[in-house]
Amino acid sequence: MKVHIIGGGNLGASVAIGIAKFTKNNQVTVTRRNLAPISHLKELGITVDTDNTSNIQEADVIILTIKPYQVDTVLAEILPTISNKVIASAVSGLSIENLQNKIGDTHSAVRIMPNIAAQFGASATCIAYHEKNKEKAQPTVTLFQGLGTAPIIDEKLMDAATVLAASGTAFALRYIRASMQAGIEIGFDWQTALAISAQTVKGAAEMLLEEKAHPEQLIDRVTTPQGCTIAGLNEMELHGFSSSLIKGIKTSLKQIKG
Repeated sequence: MKVHIIGGGNLGASVAIGIAKFTKNNQVTVTRRNLAPISHLKELGITVDTDNTSNIQEADVIILTIKPYQVDTVLAEILPTISNKVIASAVSGLSIENLQNKIGDTHSAVRIMPNIAAQFGASATCIAYHEKNKEKAQPTVTLFQGLGTAPIIDEKLMDAATVLAASGTAFALRYIRASMQAGIEIGFDWQTALAISAQTVKGAAEMLLEEKAHPEQLIDRVTTPQGCTIAGLNEMELHGFSSSLIKGIKTSLKQIKG
């Protein structure tokens, strides 16, 4: 595929890097006004350009990783130069129907919500599209399956997906930070504490994905009667570990919905 990414910020660059590193036979172009922050992408064979329309007519999919206020300006710029394209939007709050109305029936609208772990092939990219666009959307789904997981969801859950998958990256990192700080308190230097905490979270996640098990099933494997693990878990719950995380996620969703 030829992939044209408009918006070379953190997310757009992460997706481009992921495609270059973890998929085969795909050509990527990233556009951005100021190329200095993404000049390093050229080392991976990624084309960078300041012109949003550069070679865009050859693209199999156009990915929008821009701010909501930029959508109309960008579409006005590119639509006269393209025909019969799949336009995949990672723009927060932009519905499929709204995007489809903007781009017209000759194009196919797809909504995506990747996260910055795409550059490591570890994104949880939620994807939504109208049934009529299913066939045309499939190559985009396959593309993002190469960058981690790519579940197809109902569009009404896309805001929730933003919180759980994109904001969730920050929440997971905050847990690792807290674990690292605890590691320092119990005797490790910060580098060792960070390495242990991060690898432990990675291992736990890989077990869940590989075994497709409920977290409690795996927790049971490492909790023994009167052991240190269950004592620690109970102390965390006493101070609201799970409830605080749940409240934080729900608060983030309220913020999106305004």
